[in-house]
Amino acid sequence: MKRFILLILISLFPFTHAHAKIVGPCSNCHTMHNSQDNSVQATFGATGQPWKGTGPYPALLKGDCLGCHGMGLSQKIVNLGGSEIPQVFHTDPSGDLAGGNFAYILGLKGSGASDAKGHNIVDLGNPDDVLDAPPGGFLGSGHYDGTNINDSVLTCAGENGCHGIREVWSGNTNLNGSMNGAHHKNLSGKMDVADDVYNSYRFLYGVKGYENDGTYKWQNFDANNHNEYYGATSPPLYDTGNCTICHGSVSMQPPQNTMSGFCATCHGNFHTLSGGYYGSSAGIGDDTIAPFQRHPTDIILPSTGEYAGYTTYSVEAPVARTYVPNSPISTVSPGSDIVMCLSCHYAHASDYPDMLRWDYTQIIAGGGGSGGCFTCHRTKN
Repeated sequence: MKRFILLILISLFPFTHAHAKIVGPCSNCHTMHNSQDNSVQATFGATGQPWKGTGPYPALLKGDCLGCHGMGLSQKIVNLGGSEIPQVFHTDPSGDLAGGNFAYILGLKGSGASDAKGHNIVDLGNPDDVLDAPPGGFLGSGHYDGTNINDSVLTCAGENGCHGIREVWSGNTNLNGSMNGAHHKNLSGKMDVADDVYNSYRFLYGVKGYENDGTYKWQNFDANNHNEYYGATSPPLYDTGNCTICHGSVSMQPPQNTMSGFCATCHGNFHTLSGGYYGSSAGIGDDTIAPFQRHPTDIILPSTGEYAGYTTYSVEAPVARTYVPNSPISTVSPGSDIVMCLSCHYAHASDYPDMLRWDYTQIIAGGGGSGGCFTCHRTKN
């Protein structure tokens, strides 16, 4: 009888977290001595990649981040010994995963190579020829002006990256240490705790959200199959002495646990209100009411005027929610859903300048077009 009751409870109240742990033989990812039959074991990836090294790597791994997730093959998801490995560098003609594809930067996919198409992580071996510091950084602060993050140190994870633990004083200053244990404990689905790397959205420490874990895992495929992002109704105000808005006891953390707050930790001017420590020239404006001096993020999509017509979820212009859903939602609710950074941009890279989701030069006011900016600004086409 107890077992019967337990089964009923499970069916009525399903678990909100799905496990997405690494499975399969340990030797898929690890090598004890980086040697077998007198050959090195750092063998991930296609030949000719600048990051295809010989090792050894920390944590007894056969490769670094791109060694596993950027194999340069023709599939956006690679099956390795029973584990599906999402790829952020590939030539798959069927499309890309939700974060985008670094291959556009080097021109191995798309309309041609360009530094402007994505984040120029050092792992690509292709330093940015134009930018050295994060755009939208607070100049002179010692944080965003190239002092700590620049094109010679930006990488996937760790102190100078996005994923994992991001603070020097945490003791996890290399990319492998910053991800310690995350793959083996990894959760997917609803990620609403975010107090460790493994239970944060896409290993972005402190970010909440819903990881698409169905048929189209890791993909923003359509209105019914996509990630869900967490947002706030107002961006933060960086004020004098308020270091804890970004610096936590364990790691650099996003203000308000949002995706836009995460991007704000480098691109501060694009994700804050004006005033405070950085003055009136910083931020989107004094408040969350138009007009703005920079395009706003972490604000509510208005429910009136041109915005009211955006009601069917578009993966070309995703929105965030003020809560973390249990599954993808196919509708948009103007007046409550949130405009965020990823409404316009990819995280890694795209085939368009500035990592945009569409060709900005083809967004022509009064031209009768659709999609892109007109997904939200529906009367300006």
